Amino acid sequence: MDRGEIFKAGSFRSQSSTLWRNNTNEIFSKSSREEDDEEALKWAALEKLPTYARLRKGILTTSQGRPSEIDVDNLGLKERRDLIERLIKTAEEDNERFLLKLRNRIERVGVELPTIEVRYEHLKIEADAYVGSRALPSFVNFLNSIVEIFFGFLPIFKSKKRQLTILDDVNGIIKPGRLTLLLGPPSSGKTTLLLALAGKLDSELKFSGRVTYNGHGMNEFVPRRTAAYISQYDVHIGEMTVRETLAFSARCQGVGSRYDMLAELSRREKEANIKPDPDIDVYMKAVATEGQETNVVTDYVLKILGLDICADTMVGDEMLRGISGGQRKRVTTGEMLVGPAGVLFMDEISTGLDSSTTYQIVNCLKQYVHIFNGTNVISLLQPAPETYDLFDDIILLSDGQIVYQGPREYVLDFFESMGFKCPERKGVADFLQEVTSKKDQAQYWARKEEPYRFITVKEFAEAFQSFHVGQKLGDELVTGFDKSKSHPAALTTKEYGVKTKELIKASFSREWLLMNRNSFVYMFKIVQLCIMALVSATLFLRTEMHHRNIDDGNIYVGSLFFAVITIMFNGMSELSMTIAKLPVFYKQRDLHFYPAWAYGLPSWILKIPISVLEAIVWVAITYYTTGLDPSVARFFKQLLVLFLINQMASSLFRAIAAIARNNIIANTYGSFVLLMLFTLGGFVLSREDIKDWWIWGYWCSPLMYGQTAVLVNEFLGKKWRHRVAGSTEPLGIEVLKGRGFFYESKWYWIGTGALIGFILVLNLLYTLALTWLNAFDKVRAVAKTEDPQSDGAIELQDSSSHQGQAGESENRKKGMILPFEPHSIVFDNIVYAVDMPPVS
Repeated sequence: MDRGEIFKAGSFRSQSSTLWRNNTNEIFSKSSREEDDEEALKWAALEKLPTYARLRKGILTTSQGRPSEIDVDNLGLKERRDLIERLIKTAEEDNERFLLKLRNRIERVGVELPTIEVRYEHLKIEADAYVGSRALPSFVNFLNSIVEIFFGFLPIFKSKKRQLTILDDVNGIIKPGRLTLLLGPPSSGKTTLLLALAGKLDSELKFSGRVTYNGHGMNEFVPRRTAAYISQYDVHIGEMTVRETLAFSARCQGVGSRYDMLAELSRREKEANIKPDPDIDVYMKAVATEGQETNVVTDYVLKILGLDICADTMVGDEMLRGISGGQRKRVTTGEMLVGPAGVLFMDEISTGLDSSTTYQIVNCLKQYVHIFNGTNVISLLQPAPETYDLFDDIILLSDGQIVYQGPREYVLDFFESMGFKCPERKGVADFLQEVTSKKDQAQYWARKEEPYRFITVKEFAEAFQSFHVGQKLGDELVTGFDKSKSHPAALTTKEYGVKTKELIKASFSREWLLMNRNSFVYMFKIVQLCIMALVSATLFLRTEMHHRNIDDGNIYVGSLFFAVITIMFNGMSELSMTIAKLPVFYKQRDLHFYPAWAYGLPSWILKIPISVLEAIVWVAITYYTTGLDPSVARFFKQLLVLFLINQMASSLFRAIAAIARNNIIANTYGSFVLLMLFTLGGFVLSREDIKDWWIWGYWCSPLMYGQTAVLVNEFLGKKWRHRVAGSTEPLGIEVLKGRGFFYESKWYWIGTGALIGFILVLNLLYTLALTWLNAFDKVRAVAKTEDPQSDGAIELQDSSSHQGQAGESENRKKGMILPFEPHSIVFDNIVYAVDMPPVS
């Protein structure tokens, strides 16, 4: 199959009758389940419906035991729970039985399931690492980095960066239908390998080699949607519950090729007069229906991960109490399991989990991989023996090289051929991670008749090529994958899982939910604005405000300037709120949940009513109590300007947050920008007092346009049209001229138009920053200074490991010296309880 055929997979719904066929003879069999007359009639009526309607209807047994026709789009929470409870009462016992029912339904009509084989050949990944203390985040190192950028090209300039090889010419095959365990000591390159296979490798790393899926290169499909990488870091929105987090993920990822498979399955069953199990039929139709706010697959994943007990509990964060660390780790796993990805790369999913829970999760994954021929690689640091025995294949990685890759049954045979034997009471996983270590290797030497010598990782890797498993692997790599055997639905060619309309609906729905959860913040802002409005109204009370001369006019100018800056400062809360959600956005953007504009649009549109309310609160309290022009038209015109100023300020701080990506930097930039706006806005310094080389700042200041519009609206009113003694112009124009402001009426509309332009430009800047910028904080490699006794090796180490070497030998003789004073801790009768939410 050539590359062009792969891209035809995007039009499954018009070609489902051909994509899901194979040459297998169709097996026709009738259900052995007894049918009562009522259910038979309902099923017969269902079969007469058109395909589109038939795939959205099902027969669901009610709590009274009677069959009822339902629409899978409208399954309620109770109906979904009852369905999952009937299918899987206990995850440990019933999940495999449930998956076998799904597989049997598919197989008995000869529908072929897509499978994916991942190959990586001559994969080499390198990074530039700073040496020793040069990598510490100090001011001096920051300045040195700037100097390196400008003078690094000079031959006399020697950079302190060293080349660090993370993966060194690794090769392998990850086969479908076999659960693969990735083992290796810390800093061996496990995460880098998984990221490379998932197509998520950092662009700063130097990459060479080839990664293929079913023989197709990474440029022939969308790897980040075909494969799902599950990170070892738990990044979630704390204000959302576990169910809402998984439901949003399922909604954005879509149903993949499930709908097309179900359409072909239903067609064949209808031709063969086969009636499927009603519960299985409803489940498959529900998980294949796109656009649902909460899919039944969410309830299924909650069940198998043991999260159903905390499904309606907040995930929580540093400021909000939520689920435990182990449950949060399972949420991270479930977030990708609800999607249709054909390949799963799971990085350290057991951190924070007890061995029993880890075993349950891995066992469920094994059942899925074996029954549906899935492709799954799981990285675990220290798996328990019973968990280790669940895996089919082992990839042992050490110092960036693959020591062993193949069936679990032969891994001990390989090391025994090298002279190392795992003790009987030793966990095999622990043995594999220690046998390549220089510190731990000697204890496993089994050839007592021969003197022990340290076997390097490179020697292990070379010996594996001669081992029968390594030879077989090499032969398969040379043969290559036959592209004609790749199922057209195996590789995803669409960038996003659902249509643009559904992405927008999902994004708006989540943003509205978060606004409701953070309603206290918006209520606090309104209360704060009310207090400031009352302060302004009493400070500039109309009984003390007059319209006699220019001095009185200057007081009004000050009151209006106070209104403008108060409205601007009220938008500064967007700074911290935006930055708090950025880590989750970066993760979901990189996983192709949605484009940046679909994320940024709701945060702008849904804040418009809040800006309107804030402007109304301020104007309603201050306008007539201050004694501004009583014209109703000018009342609403000021309301419009203050609303636009509030929107401009919110857009400005959102853009600053997206560019800075860090609270400290964003607050520094935000304060600087506000200072520049106030200084060059025309109030602190009038237009005539600003120097020529700074006048561009005056014209670029949105505060100037907003302030001009407010002042022109007020001082061209009736109260300011009288002339004072010795003046030839109305008092309002005299006040504006005296402060260097424009006085033509057209400047109101110029100011409002400019504010609208700033709002659009700043929101565009916000979207562009979300699109192109990545997380600000990055983990960088640190290499220690070369030691003559270490063969010039560069190793990763923590910056705190630099110790003086003068007293090392003395300390070694004395034994370990604790760096702290030991104390005894006594605890007795401690009780800790958490209030659980009521079960709905």
